Amino acid sequence: MDLDTLLMPFRFPFMQNAFLICVIVSVPTALLSCFLVMKGWALMGDAVSHAILPGIVLAYILGIPLLIGAFAAGMVCSLATGYLSGNSRVKQDTVMGVVFSGMFGFGIVLYVSISTNAHLDHILFGNMLGVGTGDLLTAGIIAVVVAGGLALKWKDLVLHSFDPAQAKASGLPVNLLHYGLLAALSLTIVATLSAAGLILAIGLLIAPGAIAFLLVRTFGAMLWTAVAVCMTAMLAGTYASFFLDSAPAPTIILILTGIFVLAFVRRLMLTRQTSLRQVERRSTAE
Repeated sequence: MDLDTLLMPFRFPFMQNAFLICVIVSVPTALLSCFLVMKGWALMGDAVSHAILPGIVLAYILGIPLLIGAFAAGMVCSLATGYLSGNSRVKQDTVMGVVFSGMFGFGIVLYVSISTNAHLDHILFGNMLGVGTGDLLTAGIIAVVVAGGLALKWKDLVLHSFDPAQAKASGLPVNLLHYGLLAALSLTIVATLSAAGLILAIGLLIAPGAIAFLLVRTFGAMLWTAVAVCMTAMLAGTYASFFLDSAPAPTIILILTGIFVLAFVRRLMLTRQTSLRQVERRSTAE
């Protein structure tokens, strides 16, 4: 390939917007993924991403912005899950499975019952190549709010994620941190709606944090590593999709999955090397 061919994707306005939405979305999703991984909320991200579908459809019916309906539905799912898990014997992961599948099914029923020009595929899988100025502005505002909030309160959120009892004893507003994290999750999924859609958004909310967890040892480094990995994968996936004639969002998820496998293999090899060194030291000492 010559240089003109390699630079071709950057010449089209729709590709420029796609690259820009990648840079914007990668920051809040990567930062939030670290907290979700450390707190064990992977399924919560999956639940909220599926549960906002009825909110989108209802917002369309009522004639209000779709993003408002999506955020409202995400918060309803989060609050309902917290209430049911706290007031019943059923475990939280089971409650989340029931709530998000029920809301997702309700959204599908609503969607097929109305006449609309909106494509369900774009809602579920995103339409990154159709991103407009309004989508960029919305994602940018949400990215600044979410990333700024996480950056300011990351130490408090880390303590709350590892030891909620200690966080409460230290005088931290644990309820505010809890529901603030849920609100950030809902907002971030709304920001990724146009880029990755409902289903693939979960990959952006889990994989970067999981990869960073395998690569580094401190949480501060984990945040930076997750952002770098997520932004690189999103830009690379969008660029590769132009030449592969594939959808950008699934290509991005495949790249993230490949990076996770490589990170896992690297950690496994390091663990084995450490074990062998310990055995050698014991043998030498004996």
